[in-house]
Amino acid sequence: MKKLGWALAALAVVLGGALLLLRTPDIPLDELKARYANADSQFLEVKPGLAVHVRDEGPRNAPALLLVHGSNASLHTWEPWVARLSGHYRIISLDLQGHGLTGPDPAACYTPACMADTVEAVRARLGIPEMALAGNSMGGLVATSYALKHPDRVAALILVDASGAPIKADGPPPIGFRIAQMPVLRSIAGIVTPRSVVAETLKKSVSVPSVASETAITRYWELLRAPGNRRATMERFVTPRTPWSAGDLATLKGKPTLILWGREDALISVAAASWFKSVLPEAELHIYDNIGHLPQEEAPDRSAADVERFLATHWPAPAAPAAVG
Repeated sequence: MKKLGWALAALAVVLGGALLLLRTPDIPLDELKARYANADSQFLEVKPGLAVHVRDEGPRNAPALLLVHGSNASLHTWEPWVARLSGHYRIISLDLQGHGLTGPDPAACYTPACMADTVEAVRARLGIPEMALAGNSMGGLVATSYALKHPDRVAALILVDASGAPIKADGPPPIGFRIAQMPVLRSIAGIVTPRSVVAETLKKSVSVPSVASETAITRYWELLRAPGNRRATMERFVTPRTPWSAGDLATLKGKPTLILWGREDALISVAAASWFKSVLPEAELHIYDNIGHLPQEEAPDRSAADVERFLATHWPAPAAPAAVG
């Protein structure tokens, strides 16, 4: 037994040393802001200790479109839509708590309801009375939660490969998501975060290889290493979630809704798009062939055009004033 004790102690020392050697340090927030904030970035303190990274772009008197990113992403995922839609719409994007440049929630609350509260706090701070609301993946779950809680604030809802449907993925999730489901590996991932894992996860999430560029992989990897973000990620992954039922979404019937989906989504099966359409039969549905989990990045022209046509009907931008002369 004594020899076994010494062997275990030696193994612990070796493993501890290996973890120290492999440890991936946090990156100071000021450094990350210098790399990933821009002239449109602002940091809105929505409650003590939580300053949300927000970009507010486009004409201030135009109809507002607020965009909510997915799990482990950031507002940068929406840049292709911002580039294509901000000429006619006021577009607000944000980093949810535990993501991007916002950092962790002091209350460590990462439920869809808490994230929807963050969306509401940003809306209130910006003084926007009503808006179209779009969400991708986890952001779609947050957007739906918000629309259920604040129906009078949502003129139209856009679900982009949204989570929440009671549908399982067709195959195993990417390695990063599998690690998050394993308690021991999840704990290690809080201090050891290889860039290769982030790269593999992003590459498996999309069907257009150029979206998983070296620049994008580095951004995901570095923003994940913002102080507190990895711990927040681990806490978020162990937060229980209950899928929607048809009854849950009953009050959204009649709400203008657009459903966009990549047919090759390996994270959330395209069958989930059909489920949302069956529950919200008046919704408009577009499924993109040869596209994965991020249509806003993988098919920016097609998806933004579909959004613009949809908003022209349900949340139209004002016509440009006639020229005088």
